[in-house]
Amino acid sequence: MNSFNLQNIVRKHILNLAPYSSARDEYTGKEGIFLDANENPIGSATPENWNRYPDPYQWQIKEKLAPLKGCRPTQIFLGNGSDEPIDLIIRLTCEPQHDNVIILPPTYGMYEVSASVNNVEIQKINLTSDYQINTEKVLSAINPKTKLIFICSPNNPTGNIIDRHAILKIINNFQQGIVVIDEAYNDFADEPSFIPELDNFPNVMVLQTFSKAWGLASLRLGMAFANEELIKLLNKIKYPYNINGLTQKSLLENIDNVNFVKESVKTLNQNRDSLKTALKELAIVEHIYPSDANFLLVRFSNAKQIFDYLIEQKTIVRDRSKVVLCDNSLRISIGTEQENNHLLSLLTNYSEKL
Repeated sequence: MNSFNLQNIVRKHILNLAPYSSARDEYTGKEGIFLDANENPIGSATPENWNRYPDPYQWQIKEKLAPLKGCRPTQIFLGNGSDEPIDLIIRLTCEPQHDNVIILPPTYGMYEVSASVNNVEIQKINLTSDYQINTEKVLSAINPKTKLIFICSPNNPTGNIIDRHAILKIINNFQQGIVVIDEAYNDFADEPSFIPELDNFPNVMVLQTFSKAWGLASLRLGMAFANEELIKLLNKIKYPYNINGLTQKSLLENIDNVNFVKESVKTLNQNRDSLKTALKELAIVEHIYPSDANFLLVRFSNAKQIFDYLIEQKTIVRDRSKVVLCDNSLRISIGTEQENNHLLSLLTNYSEKL
Protein backbone atom coordinates (compact mmCIF):
# COMPACT_ATOMS: atom_id res chain seq x y z
CA MET A 1 0.00 0.00 0.00
CA ASN A 2 1.40 3.38 -1.02
CA SER A 3 1.46 5.70 1.99
CA PHE A 4 3.61 8.44 0.47
CA ASN A 5 2.57 11.96 1.45
CA LEU A 6 4.84 14.76 0.28
CA GLN A 7 3.27 17.21 2.70
CA ASN A 8 4.66 15.14 5.58
CA ILE A 9 8.16 15.07 4.08
CA VAL A 10 8.70 18.73 3.17
CA ARG A 11 9.93 21.11 5.88
CA LYS A 12 6.88 22.90 7.28
CA HIS A 13 8.16 26.44 6.88
CA ILE A 14 8.75 25.83 3.16
CA LEU A 15 5.16 24.72 2.67
CA ASN A 16 4.10 28.12 4.01
CA LEU A 17 6.87 30.07 2.27
CA ALA A 18 5.89 32.86 -0.11
CA PRO A 19 8.34 32.47 -3.03
CA TYR A 20 10.10 35.37 -4.68
CA SER A 21 8.07 36.66 -7.62
CA SER A 22 10.23 37.85 -10.50
CA ALA A 23 9.21 40.25 -13.23
CA ARG A 24 8.94 37.30 -15.63
CA ASP A 25 6.52 35.56 -13.25
CA GLU A 26 4.14 38.48 -13.42
CA TYR A 27 4.27 38.87 -17.20
CA THR A 28 5.22 35.91 -19.39
CA GLY A 29 4.52 37.44 -22.79
CA LYS A 30 7.21 38.03 -25.40
CA GLU A 31 5.86 41.29 -26.90
CA GLY A 32 5.67 44.71 -25.31
CA ILE A 33 7.70 47.54 -23.87
CA PHE A 34 9.48 46.07 -20.85
CA LEU A 35 9.84 48.59 -18.05
CA ASP A 36 9.37 46.15 -15.19
CA ALA A 37 12.74 44.49 -14.43
CA ASN A 38 15.29 47.35 -14.29
CA GLU A 39 17.15 45.94 -17.28
CA ASN A 40 19.34 47.98 -19.62
CA PRO A 41 17.09 48.89 -22.59
CA ILE A 42 20.04 50.01 -24.73
CA GLY A 43 21.49 46.52 -25.16
CA SER A 44 24.56 44.63 -23.96
CA ALA A 45 28.31 45.11 -23.72
CA THR A 46 28.63 42.06 -25.99
CA PRO A 47 27.92 41.75 -29.73
CA GLU A 48 24.79 39.72 -28.97
CA ASN A 49 22.12 41.21 -26.72
CA TRP A 50 21.65 39.52 -23.34
CA ASN A 51 20.04 42.49 -21.62
CA ARG A 52 16.70 40.79 -20.86
CA TYR A 53 16.16 38.23 -18.11
CA PRO A 54 15.60 34.64 -19.33
CA ASP A 55 12.54 32.47 -18.78
CA PRO A 56 12.80 31.46 -15.10
CA TYR A 57 11.11 28.08 -15.80
CA GLN A 58 12.66 27.26 -19.20
CA TRP A 59 9.31 26.16 -20.65
CA GLN A 60 10.46 25.98 -24.29
CA ILE A 61 13.21 23.54 -23.33
CA LYS A 62 10.90 21.45 -21.17
CA GLU A 63 8.30 21.16 -23.93
CA LYS A 64 10.94 19.84 -26.32
CA LEU A 65 12.60 17.66 -23.69
CA ALA A 66 9.47 15.92 -22.38
CA PRO A 67 8.83 13.69 -25.44
CA LEU A 68 12.51 12.71 -25.50
CA LYS A 69 12.32 11.56 -21.89
CA GLY A 70 8.83 10.06 -21.83
CA CYS A 71 7.29 12.46 -19.34
CA ARG A 72 5.31 15.70 -19.10
CA PRO A 73 6.94 19.17 -19.13
CA THR A 74 5.51 19.76 -15.65
CA GLN A 75 7.54 16.79 -14.36
CA ILE A 76 10.85 18.44 -15.27
CA PHE A 77 13.12 20.69 -13.21
CA LEU A 78 16.21 22.18 -14.85
CA GLY A 79 19.14 23.11 -12.67
CA ASN A 80 22.66 24.48 -12.75
CA GLY A 81 24.09 21.01 -13.21
CA SER A 82 22.62 18.09 -11.28
CA ASP A 83 24.28 19.55 -8.20
CA GLU A 84 21.53 22.18 -7.88
CA PRO A 85 18.60 19.74 -7.54
CA ILE A 86 20.75 17.60 -5.18
CA ASP A 87 21.19 20.60 -2.91
CA LEU A 88 17.57 21.74 -3.29
CA ILE A 89 16.04 18.36 -2.44
CA ILE A 90 18.08 18.27 0.77
CA ARG A 91 17.06 21.81 1.69
CA LEU A 92 13.44 21.05 0.83
CA THR A 93 13.11 17.97 3.03
CA CYS A 94 15.79 17.88 5.74
CA GLU A 95 15.80 19.87 8.96
CA PRO A 96 19.44 20.66 9.83
CA GLN A 97 20.79 18.76 12.85
CA HIS A 98 17.61 16.69 12.94
CA ASP A 99 16.97 14.65 9.77
CA ASN A 100 19.31 12.31 7.90
CA VAL A 101 20.02 10.98 4.41
CA ILE A 102 21.38 7.61 3.32
CA ILE A 103 24.17 7.31 0.76
CA LEU A 104 25.79 4.17 -0.63
CA PRO A 105 29.59 4.50 -0.93
CA PRO A 106 31.49 4.39 -3.13
CA THR A 107 29.29 6.92 -4.90
CA TYR A 108 29.13 10.46 -6.27
CA GLY A 109 30.69 12.79 -3.71
CA MET A 110 28.23 15.68 -3.96
CA TYR A 111 25.50 13.85 -2.03
CA GLU A 112 27.70 13.89 1.07
CA VAL A 113 29.03 17.40 0.44
CA SER A 114 25.56 18.89 -0.04
CA ALA A 115 24.22 17.17 3.07
CA SER A 116 27.22 18.38 5.09
CA VAL A 117 26.83 21.96 3.83
CA ASN A 118 23.21 21.85 4.99
CA ASN A 119 24.24 20.35 8.35
CA VAL A 120 22.26 17.17 7.71
CA GLU A 121 23.35 13.83 9.17
CA ILE A 122 24.66 11.25 6.69
CA GLN A 123 24.20 7.51 7.06
CA LYS A 124 26.66 5.51 4.95
CA ILE A 125 25.73 1.97 3.93
CA ASN A 126 28.58 0.65 1.81
CA LEU A 127 27.87 -1.23 -1.38
CA THR A 128 28.83 -4.90 -1.46
CA SER A 129 32.20 -6.08 -2.80
CA ASP A 130 30.67 -6.30 -6.29
CA TYR A 131 29.27 -2.75 -5.94
CA GLN A 132 25.62 -3.66 -5.45
CA ILE A 133 23.17 -2.49 -2.80
CA ASN A 134 23.08 -4.33 0.50
CA THR A 135 19.31 -3.96 0.48
CA GLU A 136 18.58 -5.34 3.93
CA LYS A 137 21.19 -3.11 5.55
CA VAL A 138 19.76 -0.06 3.79
CA LEU A 139 16.21 -0.85 4.84
CA SER A 140 17.25 -1.55 8.42
CA ALA A 141 19.12 1.80 8.56
CA ILE A 142 15.95 3.77 7.81
CA ASN A 143 14.64 5.54 10.89
CA PRO A 144 11.87 8.13 11.45
CA LYS A 145 14.28 10.96 10.60
CA THR A 146 15.45 9.52 7.25
CA LYS A 147 14.25 11.74 4.42
CA LEU A 148 16.34 10.80 1.37
CA ILE A 149 18.15 7.79 -0.09
CA PHE A 150 20.62 8.51 -2.91
CA ILE A 151 21.25 5.77 -5.50
CA CYS A 152 23.61 6.32 -8.44
CA SER A 153 23.08 3.97 -11.40
CA PRO A 154 25.27 3.49 -13.38
CA ASN A 155 27.34 4.17 -10.32
CA ASN A 156 30.16 6.69 -10.10
CA PRO A 157 33.06 5.87 -9.64
CA THR A 158 32.51 2.15 -10.26
CA GLY A 159 30.61 2.32 -13.58
CA ASN A 160 28.19 -0.55 -13.00
CA ILE A 161 24.40 -0.60 -13.15
CA ILE A 162 22.74 -1.10 -9.78
CA ASP A 163 20.37 -4.07 -9.70
CA ARG A 164 16.91 -2.79 -10.60
CA HIS A 165 15.13 -5.22 -8.28
CA ALA A 166 17.12 -3.86 -5.35
CA ILE A 167 16.18 -0.29 -6.28
CA LEU A 168 12.51 -1.24 -6.61
CA LYS A 169 12.56 -2.94 -3.21
CA ILE A 170 13.89 0.23 -1.62
CA ILE A 171 11.35 2.41 -3.45
CA ASN A 172 8.47 0.20 -2.32
CA ASN A 173 9.65 0.05 1.28
CA PHE A 174 10.59 3.70 1.76
CA GLN A 175 7.38 5.70 1.66
CA GLN A 176 8.38 8.21 4.36
CA GLY A 177 10.88 9.98 2.09
CA ILE A 178 12.25 10.28 -1.42
CA VAL A 179 14.53 7.92 -3.35
CA VAL A 180 16.85 9.98 -5.55
CA ILE A 181 18.05 7.93 -8.53
CA ASP A 182 21.00 9.56 -10.25
CA GLU A 183 21.09 8.45 -13.89
CA ALA A 184 23.88 10.77 -15.06
CA TYR A 185 25.41 7.92 -17.10
CA ASN A 186 22.18 6.25 -18.20
CA ASP A 187 22.73 7.19 -21.86
CA PHE A 188 25.66 4.76 -21.98
CA ALA A 189 23.71 1.83 -20.54
CA ASP A 190 21.02 -0.50 -21.86
CA GLU A 191 19.03 -0.25 -18.62
CA PRO A 192 15.75 1.68 -19.01
CA SER A 193 15.35 4.92 -17.12
CA PHE A 194 12.95 5.26 -14.20
CA ILE A 195 11.53 8.48 -15.72
CA PRO A 196 8.60 6.83 -17.59
CA GLU A 197 7.58 5.15 -14.31
CA LEU A 198 7.30 8.33 -12.25
CA ASP A 199 3.50 8.21 -12.17
CA ASN A 200 3.81 4.86 -10.37
CA PHE A 201 6.43 6.14 -7.91
CA PRO A 202 5.58 9.51 -6.32
CA ASN A 203 8.47 8.98 -3.89
CA VAL A 204 11.12 8.97 -6.65
CA MET A 205 13.19 11.79 -8.13
CA VAL A 206 15.41 10.98 -11.13
CA LEU A 207 18.51 12.99 -11.99
CA GLN A 208 20.04 13.20 -15.47
CA THR A 209 22.49 15.58 -17.12
CA PHE A 210 23.50 17.19 -20.41
CA SER A 211 27.17 17.08 -19.35
CA LYS A 212 28.05 13.55 -20.49
CA ALA A 213 26.53 12.07 -23.65
CA TRP A 214 25.31 15.47 -24.86
CA GLY A 215 28.80 16.95 -24.46
CA LEU A 216 27.54 20.13 -22.77
CA ALA A 217 29.45 20.05 -19.48
CA SER A 218 30.46 23.71 -19.76
CA LEU A 219 26.85 24.87 -20.12
CA ARG A 220 26.03 23.49 -16.64
CA LEU A 221 22.57 22.06 -17.22
CA GLY A 222 21.16 19.23 -15.15
CA MET A 223 17.71 17.69 -15.07
CA ALA A 224 15.48 16.42 -12.30
CA PHE A 225 12.27 14.49 -12.98
CA ALA A 226 9.54 13.88 -10.41
CA ASN A 227 5.82 14.21 -9.73
CA GLU A 228 4.36 17.65 -10.40
CA GLU A 229 3.90 18.52 -6.73
CA LEU A 230 7.57 17.98 -5.97
CA ILE A 231 8.67 19.92 -9.08
CA LYS A 232 6.51 22.88 -8.00
CA LEU A 233 8.22 22.91 -4.61
CA LEU A 234 11.68 22.81 -6.19
CA ASN A 235 10.67 25.77 -8.37
CA LYS A 236 9.44 27.52 -5.24
CA ILE A 237 12.86 27.50 -3.54
CA LYS A 238 15.29 27.78 -6.50
CA TYR A 239 17.01 31.02 -7.45
CA PRO A 240 14.68 32.99 -9.78
CA TYR A 241 16.84 32.82 -12.92
CA ASN A 242 18.90 29.70 -12.25
CA ILE A 243 19.50 28.84 -15.93
CA ASN A 244 21.08 31.69 -17.90
CA GLY A 245 19.82 32.85 -21.28
CA LEU A 246 22.91 31.72 -23.20
CA THR A 247 22.56 28.16 -21.93
CA GLN A 248 18.85 28.12 -22.77
CA LYS A 249 19.45 29.49 -26.28
CA SER A 250 22.27 27.03 -27.02
CA LEU A 251 20.23 24.04 -25.95
CA LEU A 252 17.05 25.13 -27.73
CA GLU A 253 18.97 25.47 -30.99
CA ASN A 254 20.49 22.00 -30.67
CA ILE A 255 18.12 19.84 -28.63
CA ASP A 256 16.96 18.08 -31.80
CA ASN A 257 20.51 16.88 -32.44
CA VAL A 258 19.87 13.48 -30.86
CA ASN A 259 21.98 11.84 -33.56
CA PHE A 260 25.08 13.40 -32.00
CA VAL A 261 24.14 11.82 -28.68
CA LYS A 262 23.53 8.40 -30.24
CA GLU A 263 26.76 8.47 -32.24
CA SER A 264 28.76 9.72 -29.25
CA VAL A 265 27.42 6.93 -27.07
CA LYS A 266 28.13 4.33 -29.76
CA THR A 267 31.70 5.56 -30.30
CA LEU A 268 32.54 5.97 -26.62
CA ASN A 269 31.16 2.54 -25.74
CA GLN A 270 33.25 1.00 -28.53
CA ASN A 271 36.31 2.92 -27.31
CA ARG A 272 35.61 1.74 -23.75
CA ASP A 273 35.49 -1.90 -24.80
CA SER A 274 38.68 -1.56 -26.86
CA LEU A 275 40.49 0.15 -24.00
CA LYS A 276 39.35 -2.52 -21.56
CA THR A 277 40.65 -5.29 -23.84
CA ALA A 278 44.04 -3.60 -24.19
CA LEU A 279 44.38 -2.83 -20.48
CA LYS A 280 43.87 -6.50 -19.63
CA GLU A 281 47.19 -7.27 -21.34
CA LEU A 282 49.22 -5.06 -18.98
CA ALA A 283 50.97 -6.70 -16.04
CA ILE A 284 50.34 -3.63 -13.83
CA VAL A 285 46.55 -4.04 -14.19
CA GLU A 286 45.03 -6.27 -11.52
CA HIS A 287 41.32 -5.88 -12.26
CA ILE A 288 38.98 -3.91 -14.52
CA TYR A 289 35.50 -3.47 -13.12
CA PRO A 290 32.40 -3.87 -15.33
CA SER A 291 31.22 -0.53 -16.70
CA ASP A 292 28.04 0.77 -18.29
CA ALA A 293 29.32 4.34 -18.25
CA ASN A 294 31.86 6.44 -20.17
CA PHE A 295 34.70 5.47 -17.83
CA LEU A 296 36.49 2.46 -16.38
CA LEU A 297 37.50 1.83 -12.79
CA VAL A 298 40.80 -0.05 -12.91
CA ARG A 299 42.73 -1.56 -10.00
CA PHE A 300 46.48 -1.35 -10.49
CA SER A 301 49.39 -2.90 -8.63
CA ASN A 302 50.58 0.57 -7.59
CA ALA A 303 47.90 3.11 -8.49
CA LYS A 304 49.38 6.18 -6.77
CA GLN A 305 52.74 5.85 -8.52
CA ILE A 306 51.03 5.31 -11.88
CA PHE A 307 48.77 8.30 -11.28
CA ASP A 308 51.79 10.51 -10.52
CA TYR A 309 53.62 9.19 -13.59
CA LEU A 310 50.65 9.99 -15.85
CA ILE A 311 50.38 13.48 -14.36
CA GLU A 312 54.05 14.07 -15.22
CA GLN A 313 53.17 13.09 -18.79
CA LYS A 314 50.22 15.52 -18.74
CA THR A 315 47.74 12.67 -19.02
CA ILE A 316 45.17 13.09 -16.30
CA VAL A 317 43.02 10.36 -14.79
CA ARG A 318 41.26 10.29 -11.41
CA ASP A 319 42.87 8.67 -8.38
CA ARG A 320 40.10 6.90 -6.43
CA SER A 321 42.45 4.87 -4.21
CA LYS A 322 41.30 6.55 -0.99
CA VAL A 323 37.62 5.94 -1.73
CA VAL A 324 36.03 3.09 0.21
CA LEU A 325 36.14 -0.26 -1.68
CA CYS A 326 38.31 1.29 -4.41
CA ASP A 327 41.79 0.51 -3.08
CA ASN A 328 44.57 1.01 -5.63
CA SER A 329 42.08 2.08 -8.29
CA LEU A 330 42.14 4.79 -10.94
CA ARG A 331 39.05 6.01 -12.77
CA ILE A 332 39.78 6.50 -16.45
CA SER A 333 37.39 8.57 -18.57
CA ILE A 334 37.00 7.20 -22.08
CA GLY A 335 38.75 9.44 -24.58
CA THR A 336 39.05 9.48 -28.34
CA GLU A 337 40.79 6.55 -29.99
CA GLN A 338 43.97 8.62 -30.23
CA GLU A 339 43.80 9.66 -26.56
CA ASN A 340 43.22 6.10 -25.42
CA ASN A 341 46.14 4.86 -27.51
CA HIS A 342 48.37 7.53 -26.00
CA LEU A 343 47.35 6.42 -22.50
CA LEU A 344 48.03 2.78 -23.38
CA SER A 345 51.46 3.69 -24.76
CA LEU A 346 52.38 5.45 -21.51
CA LEU A 347 51.12 2.57 -19.36
CA THR A 348 52.93 0.03 -21.53
CA ASN A 349 56.20 1.97 -21.18
CA TYR A 350 55.70 2.20 -17.43
CA SER A 351 54.98 -1.53 -17.16
CA GLU A 352 58.02 -2.51 -19.22
CA LYS A 353 60.36 -0.46 -17.00
CA LEU A 354 59.40 -2.42 -13.88
